[in-house]
Amino acid sequence: MSAKEHSLKTIVTLLPYLWEFKARVVVALILLVLAKLASVSVPLVLKEIVDALNQPHAMLTLPFFLLLGYGLLRLGSTLFGELRDAVFAKVTQRAIRRIANKVFAHLHSLSLRFHLERQTGGVSRDIERGTRGISFLLNFMLFNILPTILEIGLVMAILINQYDIAFAAIILITLLAYITLTLIVTEWRMIFRRTMNTMDSKANTQAIDSLLNYETVKYFGNEAWERKRYDEHLQTWENAAIRNQTSLAALNSGQSTIIAVGITILMFLAADHVIQGTMTIGDLVLVNTYLLQLYMPLHFLGFVYREIKHSLADMERMFSLLDENREIQDKPDALKLNARNPAIRFDRVNFGYDTNRQILYDVTFEIPAGHNIAVVGQSGSGKSTLARLLFRFYDIQTGSIRINGQDIRDVTQQSLRAAMGIVPQDTVLFNDSIYYNIAYGRPDATQEEVYSAARSAHIHDFIMTLPEKYETIVGERGLKLSGGEKQRVAIARTILKNPAVLIFDEATSALDSDSEKKIQAELKRIAQNRTTLTIAHRLSTVADADQILVMENGRIIERGKHIQLLAANQSYARMWALQQRQQAISPDTDSRLSETSTSITNRQ
Repeated sequence: MSAKEHSLKTIVTLLPYLWEFKARVVVALILLVLAKLASVSVPLVLKEIVDALNQPHAMLTLPFFLLLGYGLLRLGSTLFGELRDAVFAKVTQRAIRRIANKVFAHLHSLSLRFHLERQTGGVSRDIERGTRGISFLLNFMLFNILPTILEIGLVMAILINQYDIAFAAIILITLLAYITLTLIVTEWRMIFRRTMNTMDSKANTQAIDSLLNYETVKYFGNEAWERKRYDEHLQTWENAAIRNQTSLAALNSGQSTIIAVGITILMFLAADHVIQGTMTIGDLVLVNTYLLQLYMPLHFLGFVYREIKHSLADMERMFSLLDENREIQDKPDALKLNARNPAIRFDRVNFGYDTNRQILYDVTFEIPAGHNIAVVGQSGSGKSTLARLLFRFYDIQTGSIRINGQDIRDVTQQSLRAAMGIVPQDTVLFNDSIYYNIAYGRPDATQEEVYSAARSAHIHDFIMTLPEKYETIVGERGLKLSGGEKQRVAIARTILKNPAVLIFDEATSALDSDSEKKIQAELKRIAQNRTTLTIAHRLSTVADADQILVMENGRIIERGKHIQLLAANQSYARMWALQQRQQAISPDTDSRLSETSTSITNRQ
């Protein structure tokens, strides 16, 4: 799609938001016309005033009504313009709000694949510039380009009607030359603006990424390296900005030259007509005033056209986010999930994040209602992928995943995820209070329910020791809390949600041995009579599961109860023996090993 088609598509996208307030748009346009009629009438009245005063002294009288009319027209041209802006303000701001909200909602509807690949800083900056561009585009397209065209038309009609057609021809040629120069040079300059936008987004992305990973930067002493990377983007931006500014200066000089030549020729012609007696001094003032009056909006028009092109470029990037395909979508006839006493079945599931990298091979198992099925295996075996598929963050290639006989692809995503709760191995919290993060599990919960969930997760007593208690801010991604504290908040959040299906993905991986025993007992309590999938690296935490699945390289290689798997003396038995030896050497070794594997497993 060409740049012109992109621009047209962007403008068409905005029209429904304008038409939501039809009456306001119509009133604003009426006020616009009134403002321009008043503006065009000012030079006509000024001509009559000059001619009235250009009399022999004995015949001079004060043109009272002309002067009063002049003042009222001046006031009207400004007042109608201000009223127009006031009437249109709601249209602009509502459009910005609705489009920004639409983009935000669309980003949440995109698949996990998009969000794993996105650059948060760049996306954030694209939305910021795009919404700012909407305001500029709506206001200046309607209230500068349109009225300027209207004013040019009115001036041409007056000049052709009252004077030699040469006056209209000179003004028209001047305006056409001005507009042609502006369009050609502005199109050429757009490459600099697009480069600036791209580099601005990249620099912002790199800055945010670096600041989010502040500790990692410090661990490796790479502050200078980060500054160098950031400066590389800024240097490209600087070069583009310099070329943008110098080319702007050249454009402004060219525009001023065209207007100066036009005015000079016009004044020579008008002065000649005054000498010949075919025009009065008032007529000369009128012609000069009209060109000067057109020059100001035209000079502004050059700026407006440039900024509209810039705004369209900015909005292009924002609207391109709306063009991102929603990989996971509800079917038109999708039903709500029947989550009562849920039984889950994976049936011959094959899945890969990419076509050339398969993760799961022919995976089949069942979790009867109210049972706890555990999945164990080495890092990279595909355990955490099962949870992502159950939440339908991705769709499987072949096979099916059913809950109470319903294929999860046939039910709404909202009802599916409402029925499930997860305690992930890598807990990321919002940069808000502890209370907010726990209440996120069920935002309409009462304060006592939030406190009860915190007690169940054994974090209430810790919170009460903090100076600001539940109002303590946890920091970006929860970095002010330890790994164990974040994990307890995640557990409390899930307890508060009270889901029918529970998923524990290395739920106690960040806890010490004593805390783990307390939390494990609590997790068993809340898992009673719930359908539970437990993903674990530490085998001791799942020894009492109803069934244990052992995965390796995306396949289930063993299944059975703990005692049965030990008796089989295969892969599970070897892992159990290894972990028992490690535990005997150091009670915390197993915990550390689990924590070490967390980041690797999280990419499964």
